[in-house]
Amino acid sequence: MALALFTRGLMRCLLLGLLLAVSGCGSIGDKYGIKIPSGPRGKAVTAALEEIGTPYAYGGSKPGKSLDCSGLTQYVHRQAGIKIPRVSTDQKDKSKPVKLSKVKPGDLIFFRVKGDSHVGVVVDPTRFVHASSGADEVQLARFTDAFWRRHTTGAGTYFR
Repeated sequence: MALALFTRGLMRCLLLGLLLAVSGCGSIGDKYGIKIPSGPRGKAVTAALEEIGTPYAYGGSKPGKSLDCSGLTQYVHRQAGIKIPRVSTDQKDKSKPVKLSKVKPGDLIFFRVKGDSHVGVVVDPTRFVHASSGADEVQLARFTDAFWRRHTTGAGTYFR
């Protein structure tokens, strides 16, 4: 009888410990305070967030190793099952234009910085993920910040 009570108590403690351990785990979206949408857009956003911290390299197209801006956007779209061009100017030219006020997670946002084209993936109404040569890595930024607003040239989508 005492052994049965002890075993039952031990099992409850183990179950409680497991529940507490699992409750601390969250999605990548939770880590950045971003609600991940369902479907292909969610796959693109998740893939973009998972690349934060990946080193920047011009021409980089290796997730987790080295990415440039258009390598990142091409990769995250591929994770969503969508094929897009490799170069940022082509990505802009071939995307369906979207008003900045109407962008959705997974859409692309385009910039011109020091004469160069730049692209990132929208992850929520004010933020995007991009491979930054200035920061030497993939990072999360606000496209509503003054710097990015000054350099924004538009937004586009490959989602239906």
